[in-house]
Amino acid sequence: MQKRKLGNSNLEVSAIGLGCMGMSFSYGPPKDKAEMTALLRTAVERGVTFFDTAEVYGPFINEELVGEALAPFRGKVVIATKFGFDLSGTDKRPGAAGLNSRPENIKRVADASLQRLKVDAIDLFYQHRVDLDVPIEDVAGAVKELIQAGKVKHFGLSEAGVQTIRRAHAVQPVTALQSEYSLWTRTPEKEVIPTLEDLGIGFVPYSPLGKGFLTGKMDEKTTFDSSDFRSTLPRFTPEALKANQALIDLLGTIGKRKKATPAQIALAWLLAQKPWIVPIPGTTKLHRLDENIGAVAVELTPDDLRDIESAAAKITVHGARYPDKLEQMTGR
Repeated sequence: MQKRKLGNSNLEVSAIGLGCMGMSFSYGPPKDKAEMTALLRTAVERGVTFFDTAEVYGPFINEELVGEALAPFRGKVVIATKFGFDLSGTDKRPGAAGLNSRPENIKRVADASLQRLKVDAIDLFYQHRVDLDVPIEDVAGAVKELIQAGKVKHFGLSEAGVQTIRRAHAVQPVTALQSEYSLWTRTPEKEVIPTLEDLGIGFVPYSPLGKGFLTGKMDEKTTFDSSDFRSTLPRFTPEALKANQALIDLLGTIGKRKKATPAQIALAWLLAQKPWIVPIPGTTKLHRLDENIGAVAVELTPDDLRDIESAAAKITVHGARYPDKLEQMTGR
């Protein structure tokens, strides 16, 4: 497994990480704990050193799973987690839970996450969504205090806009931004990626396979259980799935040329964009883990990238990525 550094920081991780949310949350009922523990440990054996979780995933049970599974590998892996949702109410889903990035809450979450993850310090602590009720300087200041106290090593933001990134970075250097980025969500290219390059901040794309769509295993007949949050997403209606198949056709064409799967081409394309980009595809299946890791070996030439670019430019992606309430929490 190749390694990459997140921006100008000294945080070195595997070129492809593992998003752990779906093991406990959002993509149907929680998966079997023993199976997920085995998958996490196999990922380490395969060279993955970067794992992503959050207090809201479950809530809490995903951090517990990751903490327990990775306990034998302390010091050899990097675990990222997140704060920023208000989990004091009865409905703790991110779409329903409000935001809370008040400094006292950040510090409370840090202490609780340290216990669940079974670590002495959180490797990378992201603000999950920008909270307009709390100045970002106060958020960055609280994380700075946690870093000074030895409870956190690196500060991150998720789905933040460029002004927020700059203001936060001025108080406490931001190591990484985690936002959605893939061949069907290219919003960060306009302003965010140039800002990250300017400031020396790493980029961690989540949903790099379009929440499963870019694997090529879905079409307009695909249905989602009510416990699967894709059932609520405009981009996963039958009409949108049908309209967006052109992207899968493109990935399949390039894949045939490279003897790779659509998912591997989608991940290789992300890796080719910048040397400080580290995608974190999630999976609950070993064969998918191996497929995703295999993307590191797929080398896209400048000609390949030009072909993808010119073909992708002719494709209009249908459907918003989130319902309005969640979409309003991004890019702030």
